[in-house]
Amino acid sequence: MRVSKLADFRIGCAVWAYKEWLGDFYPAGSRPTDFLRLYSDRMTCVEGNTTFYSIPTPETVQRWANNTPNPFRFCPKLPRTITHGAELMPQLSAALDFLELMQGLGPKLGPIFAQLPPRYSPRSFADLSKFVASWPHQQSPLAVEVRHADWFKPPYSERLNALLTRFGVGRVLLDTRPIYTWSNPADDPQLRSERKKPRVPLLPVSTAPFVLVRYISHPELEHNRDFLAEWVQHVGKWLAEGRSVYFFVHCPNEAKSPDIARYFQEQLETAGIDVPPLPWSLIQAPPQQLGLF
Repeated sequence: MRVSKLADFRIGCAVWAYKEWLGDFYPAGSRPTDFLRLYSDRMTCVEGNTTFYSIPTPETVQRWANNTPNPFRFCPKLPRTITHGAELMPQLSAALDFLELMQGLGPKLGPIFAQLPPRYSPRSFADLSKFVASWPHQQSPLAVEVRHADWFKPPYSERLNALLTRFGVGRVLLDTRPIYTWSNPADDPQLRSERKKPRVPLLPVSTAPFVLVRYISHPELEHNRDFLAEWVQHVGKWLAEGRSVYFFVHCPNEAKSPDIARYFQEQLETAGIDVPPLPWSLIQAPPQQLGLF
């Protein structure tokens, strides 16, 4: 599979401030104040999970912009104070304030996404429709992640996809399959996780000019190979259609996320997809056969 021109593909993790990356992803002895700069020298985007828990100051947003290279993109998550109440429309003003705050990132601002809680069901379709219609899409693309089981079933899934397609809103593709491949409860990679990821079906659809994937990896590479091989096919297809793709790798053990992201990048390159080079690989050659696993 070959994309005819260099594809608009970016890959990264959920966070940049992770101390356990010291000595591997980050040089030993690196200071926390240098983490974002080091991260953006290695990956090409970040999910920006931090904004879900705390709204940054304008000065912090400006510092993020100043400490990252031009091709880098932030994909901030709407704060939980906006998305995890009863409905979205009562929080529209707060959402627009957050969007205005994120304008401080300038061209480094990628899609903003709303992660909706499991209790937000298709019964709130009217609320979601009004929120999507009210979003100023020219300022920043919007993506939506749903978690209630009914959103993945007909007719609700088709109705949601039609709404998002109408407004050019991305449907966040959450893939939690790798962390549910274990058969022995003692092998559960989320055993010590405070917040377990939902076990929802994967519907690899594209509803916007961009696709945002959240891949929840198993800590052991072997449990990811088949799933990532599927994603190579999906990503190659979307890039060939001219869509932008943001691919974020999470892991219950986040220490493994950068290496799994680099493995996926290598699989895309092996498949002949002309994705931009991963900056990390230009700094440090990957370990032989990802021997860390």
